[in-house]
Amino acid sequence: MSEITENDCKLSRFDVADYLTSEEDIKEYLELSLESEDPEHIIRAINDVARARGMNELAQKMGVGRASLYKSLNGDVKPRFETIYKALHALGVRLAIKELKNETSQ
Repeated sequence: MSEITENDCKLSRFDVADYLTSEEDIKEYLELSLESEDPEHIIRAINDVARARGMNELAQKMGVGRASLYKSLNGDVKPRFETIYKALHALGVRLAIKELKNETSQ
């Protein structure tokens, strides 16, 4: 049996954008992020989808620079709602309003 070397144990960095390959995957991923009710998680999810689709293309559709879009969605700043709205629209999705169900009432 041969000895396992350090090169045999190299791991690659996981990037969810590599796995967002279908429109259904993207839709479900964004829906789950919205259910988290965590604004930072939602922004990261939009960033993941933007990278999966192509940040340059998204920036062009939004009418902003690629660097500006990266900065808005990288999680270091809180983007304006207008930016999120435009990004979702450029991705071909929109926010929907649903009534919150009170789980404690009958």
